[in-house]
Amino acid sequence: MTTKGDAGAVAPASESYYVAHQKIYPREVSGRFQRLRTAAVWILLGLYYLLPWINLHGRQSVLFDLRARQFYIFEMVLWPQDFIFLTWLLVLAGLSLFFFTAVAGRLWCGYACPQTVWTEVFLWLERLAEGGRARRLKLDAAPWSASKLARKGGKQLLWITFALWTGFTFVGYFSPIRDLGLRVLQFELGPWETFWTLFYGFATYGNAGLLREQVCKYMCPYARFQGAMFD
Repeated sequence: MTTKGDAGAVAPASESYYVAHQKIYPREVSGRFQRLRTAAVWILLGLYYLLPWINLHGRQSVLFDLRARQFYIFEMVLWPQDFIFLTWLLVLAGLSLFFFTAVAGRLWCGYACPQTVWTEVFLWLERLAEGGRARRLKLDAAPWSASKLARKGGKQLLWITFALWTGFTFVGYFSPIRDLGLRVLQFELGPWETFWTLFYGFATYGNAGLLREQVCKYMCPYARFQGAMFD
């Protein structure tokens, strides 16, 4: 489609590269690859949620103490001047990502990406509250009723609770998590801890619960150069 400018020249009309979102209702599948994905979700989320609660030599096993400028990772104690090792670790992680993608395809996107892992949990919570694919399609097409409101409200409650627990765990890597939990129960959480708990929880809720595949399509840079690595 073209338009004429002031001088009579023909110029292309502006086009939108954003496609209006249509909700996807994935079916439940089974098989070897789905079992591998489920195992990856359990292992990765298990590590994320449990590591801050494990004590080692009388301290939290993984703790990034920004005030003391000490970073505890199991037996290691790192100082700011040791961050050169983190640089090398990130370089090795990036090269490994390129290597495994070239050899075995979308291993990162399919099994280990945080967006994939957390979206799987949010989909499971959605199925728990609203039922399987056919029931979700029927529920969304039905008019609002007490039953629909209860199911939708239950799903949102599960999503928000899980997202807040995710944000709380994130802050627990930077502030001793047992003390943090006690202060949450006593409503004595500091302003920065409150902010990051809510911010990270909101990001989890928005990315994994609402946006889902749109994050991969429009926000993730890895999806843009993945095809080049296949070549």
